[in-house]
Amino acid sequence: MTLIPIPVRGRTVAADWVDEQLLAGPDGEPCLRFGAPVSRGTLRALVAERQRQLAAAGLGELGTVALRMAPSAEFVAVLLAAWRAGARAVLLDHRLTEVEVDRAVDRLHARLLVELVDGRPRFRQLPTAVSEGGEAMGLAAGDHALVQLSSGSTGPSKVIGRTAGDLLRELDCYARLPEFPARGERTVLLSSTVHVLGLVGGLLHALHAGVELVVPQRMTPAGILNAIADGAAPTTVIGVPFHAELLAAVAAPPVLPQLRRMVVAGELVRPGLPDAFRERYGVPLGTMYGMTETGVIATDLTGRHHPALQPVHGMELSLEAGELHITRTRSPYLGLTDPTRWSAGLLHTRDAALLDPATGRVTVLGRRDSQISIGGLKVDLNEVEQTLTGLPGVVEAVVVFADGAIEAYAATADGTSLPPSEQGGTCLPPSEQGGTSLPPSEQGGAAERLRELLGRELAGYKLPLRLHLIPQLPRTATGKLLRDVVALRRQVDSAR
Repeated sequence: MTLIPIPVRGRTVAADWVDEQLLAGPDGEPCLRFGAPVSRGTLRALVAERQRQLAAAGLGELGTVALRMAPSAEFVAVLLAAWRAGARAVLLDHRLTEVEVDRAVDRLHARLLVELVDGRPRFRQLPTAVSEGGEAMGLAAGDHALVQLSSGSTGPSKVIGRTAGDLLRELDCYARLPEFPARGERTVLLSSTVHVLGLVGGLLHALHAGVELVVPQRMTPAGILNAIADGAAPTTVIGVPFHAELLAAVAAPPVLPQLRRMVVAGELVRPGLPDAFRERYGVPLGTMYGMTETGVIATDLTGRHHPALQPVHGMELSLEAGELHITRTRSPYLGLTDPTRWSAGLLHTRDAALLDPATGRVTVLGRRDSQISIGGLKVDLNEVEQTLTGLPGVVEAVVVFADGAIEAYAATADGTSLPPSEQGGTCLPPSEQGGTSLPPSEQGGAAERLRELLGRELAGYKLPLRLHLIPQLPRTATGKLLRDVVALRRQVDSAR
């Protein structure tokens, strides 16, 4: 176990933490593989060169640079170079449109935008005047090393700032986990390096711990399996549940003696997936829970306690009216802080959870705002969603409340898409529809079978009024299921 010193604010110390905690190691040690391997010596030289280019482009200490770069050695080099210079980095998903990028850099008051053009970084200077909005956002004088936007799976993205100390505290948490990749091992990373799991749990931990980080060239089952097989060292795969679903669906995967485990985070794992993954590959499907605001919170890397998770070192959790709170003395949000998200030294996760007083383990139940009222009766949409996802043949589902009714969207293992006559049919039993029976066009087929099975497990008032089967559900750029009703309905229309 390696204990990591936490830096204080200042340019010299900022350079030290990058050099000592992320770039240190033998010159010839392999550290990155984005198609071609990159050694530590090569990465150090690349970081130094990109730091000179950032300085020439006008980036100084406490300046702000936005990175819109695909996962690559160049992305890593520019990010570390910015931190080495004492600047802060704003991470933007490379798949954003130009309009979204312009809106983000204006909102976050970046001085410089770095993009990849033909595999090389392009440095574009932006207006340098810091507006009143920039002062209010906290970017002008703050000590944040990293600025991220939340995934936006349940609403508008939040602006979140983290200091170098925040990042090193999280790396220390990973260093204390005996099942997490260690020196000489490999991580095959499927999660985005723009977001917290891929960035800290994947990239930064790999650099700190001496783990080779491998990003597959193609995020297909074959591409992922080839990346695992292309190395003999013990290998951990890190992704979101969607990636585990892809791998668990492979009928006859190759023998992979180097595969140690897969770890997923980002959303609840459907019932049956851990067992299906273990049956297919003979290794556990571990789970983690975390937030962009604080990084990793709790883990079950062995799969022995699923769905319960053990809080990581130093994480203080509490419950208030069933909502999980995390002790945090400083708000992670830039700009005015919403007291429903952080107040009085507590970060409000907005997740419902259970805490075991005997073991300290936490079981995350889902979004707290998923509880709705139907005719005065309380319904937890998470319960409906998990029950639907656990039915035979269903690989993913989203349940939302819209226009005064529960709506369910599901994708099946065979990609079944129903004709329009079977989409959007009522799921309530006739007794709760005033005696109206279902029209013949909606009786039978995959939707009707699911309705029948769901009705056996849930009370009638919990059942969706509308049930849609579509080949696949829309997702955010990081692979999280999108819960926006407009996007879901658009996906239904496009499947017809």
